[in-house]
Amino acid sequence: MSSTAGQVIKCKAAVAWEAGKPLVIEEVEVAPPQAGEVRLKILYTSLCHTDVYFWEAKGQTPLFPRIFGHEAGGIVESVGEGVTHLKPGDHALPVFTGECGECPHCKSEESNMCDLLRINTDRGVMIHDSETRFSIKGKPIYHFVGTSTFSEYTVVHAGCVAKVNPAAPLDKICILSCGICTGLGATVNVAKPKPGSSVAIFGLGAVGLAAAEGARISGASRIIGVDLVSSRFELAKKFGVNEFVNPKDYNKPVQEVIAEMTNGGVDRAVECTGSIQAMISAFECVHDGWGVAVLVGVPSKDDAFKTHPVNFLNERTLKGTFYGNYKPRTDLPAVVEKYMNGELELEKFITHTVPFSEINKAFDYMLKGESIRCIIRMEE
Repeated sequence: MSSTAGQVIKCKAAVAWEAGKPLVIEEVEVAPPQAGEVRLKILYTSLCHTDVYFWEAKGQTPLFPRIFGHEAGGIVESVGEGVTHLKPGDHALPVFTGECGECPHCKSEESNMCDLLRINTDRGVMIHDSETRFSIKGKPIYHFVGTSTFSEYTVVHAGCVAKVNPAAPLDKICILSCGICTGLGATVNVAKPKPGSSVAIFGLGAVGLAAAEGARISGASRIIGVDLVSSRFELAKKFGVNEFVNPKDYNKPVQEVIAEMTNGGVDRAVECTGSIQAMISAFECVHDGWGVAVLVGVPSKDDAFKTHPVNFLNERTLKGTFYGNYKPRTDLPAVVEKYMNGELELEKFITHTVPFSEINKAFDYMLKGESIRCIIRMEE
């Protein structure tokens, strides 16, 4: 057992005291893990757009003070009662969704949407006892999506922790905790393009670029990037995108443009924006008879979209995905191996690195649209 097991650990964390205000590095107390929980020493974390969205308190019940962060890599410091798949010293990735192993979703080969541990953005406490494990001078500091990785130590439900190859560099594989797997899995696990096929990717942010990387790995020959910002096109070439369409350049719907470019439509389309119009376009741009469109982007609460039922009757398929259909504990280790054997390239997603003391710079880079992923080094 580690010397700190069973004790409260004092460490640094970046605390969001109120919406949209810079994070403040504070000394926090991190309680030991309770039954079914793990305490992790975070070595590297990364900023995802979801952190920024909830930090800005857009469209949800604001909950502050809070420790954000959900893409990270670290080492198990100690485990709570009943935890058997992890031990101190294991290298691990915490994930915003989990795998209890017992519910109908976990027992199904077709689902990764665990009943117990699927993402809950409103909950700021641990499931076990509805308490926080973070505090400052006795005052609770709330958790975020069960991970709260903007802290040198954090406590996570054991079902949300994937044990990974200790030889894998945590400063690279930490980005697999969220966005990269979401896009990559949408393509390789759900759209499943065949070698030589055509794929349209709507939205060339981090998730869309990961979806393009999935198309590249799958051997697609035409990977068409669709984005309203033409400056994203050059960077996207690194991820296998070899044709580009900016819908603003045409006076007709982009699905018609793509259908003309591809002799009737693409074989697969992956939508990574959350825009209703992009969702419609992605579905309507796939070829009749065999085309499959996959929705990844999260829409606004009251959104709905309309398409003619004939599009389905003409044998087009529309699917949705959550976290790329990966089960965190079962599937993430194999994704790490894809990186280790050179099949998956992660370095090109990492555009910036900052020390923990400068975490607010990561927010600036993302808000200005300058970064894909900014790695935050916990140890200065």
